[in-house]
Amino acid sequence: MQQQMIPLGGIFVFTILVWLFSRSFKAINWRLILWVFVFQFLFGWFVFRTSAGQDVFAGLNIAVIATVDAALEGPKFVFGSLADTPASFENGVGFVLFTQGLASILVFSALLAILYHVGIMGLMLRIFSAVFSRLTKISGAESRAATANVFVGNESLLAIRPCLPKLTRSEFGVVLTTCMATISANVIGVYVGALKAELPSIAGHLVSASILSVPIAVMYAKLAIPETENPETLGVNVAPHYDRENNLIEAVLGGGEVGFKMLVGITSMLVAVVGLLAIANMIVGWCGDQLNPMLGWTEKWSIQTFFGYFFYPFVWLMGVPVQDIPVVAKLLGTRIIATEVPAYYELSGLIKSNSIDPRSAVIASYALCGFAHLPSLAIYVGGATALAPERKSDIAAVAWRALIAATLACLATGCIAAVFFSGETALLKSS
Repeated sequence: MQQQMIPLGGIFVFTILVWLFSRSFKAINWRLILWVFVFQFLFGWFVFRTSAGQDVFAGLNIAVIATVDAALEGPKFVFGSLADTPASFENGVGFVLFTQGLASILVFSALLAILYHVGIMGLMLRIFSAVFSRLTKISGAESRAATANVFVGNESLLAIRPCLPKLTRSEFGVVLTTCMATISANVIGVYVGALKAELPSIAGHLVSASILSVPIAVMYAKLAIPETENPETLGVNVAPHYDRENNLIEAVLGGGEVGFKMLVGITSMLVAVVGLLAIANMIVGWCGDQLNPMLGWTEKWSIQTFFGYFFYPFVWLMGVPVQDIPVVAKLLGTRIIATEVPAYYELSGLIKSNSIDPRSAVIASYALCGFAHLPSLAIYVGGATALAPERKSDIAAVAWRALIAATLACLATGCIAAVFFSGETALLKSS
């Protein structure tokens, strides 16, 4: 019972923390808060505790992993054994993130472009957005951006491009928060590839986490930056802005081009951030070597370690077993600085070496499922400013609150997993 009570309390603590950062304590959408809490707990119960929910997500898990495995045939054809994980290890090449993980982004971006071209993606966005807007009473632009994030990630800003110059500050807060609190379908293959061997149910968990994160991200954004203006699209179902290609071949080429830009962007960001982080850690580590004898400390200093200390109480509130709090906190510290990609691969290594409890691994996989980190903040703020330069000051004014709200939304999603997860009723059991 204690395992469930701590993360249950954690959800309310995180919610209060977001509220404390609010720009206006009076203009709170209580209907939205009530609806989100009801949805979170009902969905968590359905996914983790009912046979129907486990069957649904078991099917999704199988489908996603099969699609990821099939998609990897493209990188394997181009890169050979460098993209074939078992072969590469046998040949002594080792793990290559670019070819064995990130390259799948190209295939998934092209697949999403096809689904857009034939109308399937547009239909799904219209349905989800209309339902979400009706239940929460948020504006059509906010609802469209929030639902688009689950499917297209970095391109979600383009889905509401005509609306961007007219958004209120609160709407910008929702857009940025949902961008950073979720992951997109075209990068899910990267995380599935990282964890499927050690956590066979990871695809189902990631789909579940993506669905859970959207409403709580919207709620936290509205708590941190309540609506005090009059949104133009309130009560209006905004159609997704999408430049439809002339034919299927153009759609594939366009999707591949978008995927290539994302692949290059993520790769360059990881090379730069991880490299700079290593330089910073070299300096911090040297300072630690000089000061540890005087302070009586023995732990190696690093920026991730310091951020990890900051996340200790948050990780405890998520219901992570005490012995795993340091490693999960460090994973969150890695995510906030160096993105979720290296954090997921570190989690994979921890599971493989039996250095983390299965319960902690599942909770961590939910809490890490989002772009809530400093590089992403720069990407989304830069993207929004480029599309609506006249609103630069308004976007900048809500950016940091959006990052805080997104980070706490991811942690709250981890709490939902912790409340309903148990060894006997895990989301999916490996065969």
